[in-house]
Amino acid sequence: MWNNRITELFGIEYPIISGGMMWLSRSELAAAVAESGGIAFMTALTHPTAEEMRAEIVKCRSLTKKPFGVNLTFLPSLRPIDYPAYLTVCAEEGVKFIETAGRSPEPYMEQIKGAGMKVIHKCTSIRHAVKAQEIGCDAVSIDGFECAGHPGEDDVTSLILIPRAADELDIPVVASGGFGDGRGVVAALSLGADGVNMGTRFFATKETGVNERVKEFVVASSEVDTRLIMRTLGNSERVLNSPTVEKILEIEGRGGASIEDLIPFVSGKDIKREVLEGGNLDRAVVAAGQVAGLIRDIPTVAELFSRIVREAEEIITNKLPKTIGAQEG
Repeated sequence: MWNNRITELFGIEYPIISGGMMWLSRSELAAAVAESGGIAFMTALTHPTAEEMRAEIVKCRSLTKKPFGVNLTFLPSLRPIDYPAYLTVCAEEGVKFIETAGRSPEPYMEQIKGAGMKVIHKCTSIRHAVKAQEIGCDAVSIDGFECAGHPGEDDVTSLILIPRAADELDIPVVASGGFGDGRGVVAALSLGADGVNMGTRFFATKETGVNERVKEFVVASSEVDTRLIMRTLGNSERVLNSPTVEKILEIEGRGGASIEDLIPFVSGKDIKREVLEGGNLDRAVVAAGQVAGLIRDIPTVAELFSRIVREAEEIITNKLPKTIGAQEG
């Protein structure tokens, strides 16, 4: 039932992916997802240097012998980033899978492919997905408008993007944005995707190194509790509403806001630590998707996988045949 192009590409049991989440996707989460039959991508840039990332890769390998990958996001940064160094460490440590996001990975494809690594690129539009295929990416993750973090500026939902991507591309398509249970997995596969990527749902699991108050904030949120910040800068980010977010929107609403005006609220390791580790929700923003409305608990990753697989199999084997049969009758 579950074998397809994504399970074959990554050597996993279920076509379920935990994409890279800055500050959150570390060895404990990646190993738990791997042991449950999926694949997770640890975020390279969570670590200030490539050597610090190496230590996290080694730690993850001590927790699981199953496949995991590394995420690299190519976006403007307040600190210079030596991307080739991170990729060199990945190659030296035997990492086989790289998830890229933000700008095109084209400048680094020769290094990635030369090391025998596979690439899945996160896209928010069909034109970017087509380009990713053209430059040699092995798969794409197509992010609908519902997703956490950066949904792009086209405002097209997963219901449209997934079948459009499946129609346009020859490489595997992973559905991202709005997925958190077995119903979503079945829907994504029926729309033509080869798998699903979940971020916010994995955010609220036991293995994610986040203060419980922040996880409970996600659980308590509904599908209408997210806001889009930085729209005026052409770099929209979906986050959970909070006093900090209201302050950012107030600044943007005045007109003429620059990134420098927003940096105190959206960037910096210290303020992220205050929020994610200390639980100070008034200090910075928390990225989350509209799928927060479907999240009602904080399970272990293994419990979540078991539930999703059980729900999906029940729908495929029992509910759909009965529904279709009833309609035909």
